[in-house]
Amino acid sequence: MQILSIFIFPMRIESNISLKTYNTFGIDVLASEFIEVNDVSELNELVQNDAVQNKRLLILGGGSNILFTKDFDGLVIRNGISGIQETRLNDKQVRVTAGAGVVWDDLVHYCIEKGYAGIENLIAIPGCVGAGPIQNIGAYGVELKDTFYSLEAIDLKSAEKKTFYKKDCEFGYRDSVFKRHLKGQYFITSVSLDLHLEHKPDVSYGAIREELQKKGVQEIGINDVAEAVATIRGQKLPDPEVAGNAGSFFKNPVVEEKKYLDIRNCYPEIPSYKGKKGLVKIPAGWLIEQCGWKGKVHGNAAVHDKQALVLVNRGNATGQEVTELAEMVRQSVLDEFGITLEFEVNII
Repeated sequence: MQILSIFIFPMRIESNISLKTYNTFGIDVLASEFIEVNDVSELNELVQNDAVQNKRLLILGGGSNILFTKDFDGLVIRNGISGIQETRLNDKQVRVTAGAGVVWDDLVHYCIEKGYAGIENLIAIPGCVGAGPIQNIGAYGVELKDTFYSLEAIDLKSAEKKTFYKKDCEFGYRDSVFKRHLKGQYFITSVSLDLHLEHKPDVSYGAIREELQKKGVQEIGINDVAEAVATIRGQKLPDPEVAGNAGSFFKNPVVEEKKYLDIRNCYPEIPSYKGKKGLVKIPAGWLIEQCGWKGKVHGNAAVHDKQALVLVNRGNATGQEVTELAEMVRQSVLDEFGITLEFEVNII
């Protein structure tokens, strides 16, 4: 493959770059143009360049929550902004600020080693720090918004820097303002979290308590919780290096209590979690499994045989094959339960 380069001093935009190694699904598509930025000054220089202003842009971090269905006709900007800084707020809290290109799991391990509590339940989530607030990542009873303080971002049109605080982000379940009316408008450069020096680990999630009991842990620390969560995730979720995937493909649906009770009449064993204002969250993986999809194959794509919430690339799947499988699963759940599953993955 011929790779052409366009120089925007001192950076280089490359042409016709395969994105296979830049997305955890391992889908082999081409970006017509590609560049990695490693600091804010590079980003400003890039955004202010007239040659870039009219291009279709895609911001890419770890590529762990994206499914490519075709080549990308535009400029992919990979976020490589690194660095971790911390500020002691008082005797009980510390503010940790990480570059948006930092690997999320590296940040979690950094905080655990420092004794900073609050994100240990979010260990082993693939992706980069900058994607965290976009998705409001969450797992095992904890969400990013629980410790989020602010983020810095650059407007991709004006190159102006803006600070977004928690209220500005409009966090919801796997949702934020950056997935709605501000989608694609900002490049996140750093994220700040307020973490705790006094440890009160969240073990409200039943599977964590069970794992800690198996290990005979009595005095629970943040490292114990992190190890338990990592073990649970390792047992359920496939390694993207072995079977390409983007983790949970579907959101867990939240339904009215009446709807939940109607389903429970037919399925007394249905698992659920109480939500706010009479709403009930139902595990999407359970719904999918009841419809018989666990382990089912479609071309080179499949539903994971241990966790039905995950779709995997069996080796040479196209994004279209994965999307077709996802749509069949969604239709099946709608037909059986009257629930429309939402995709958690961003489909391009």
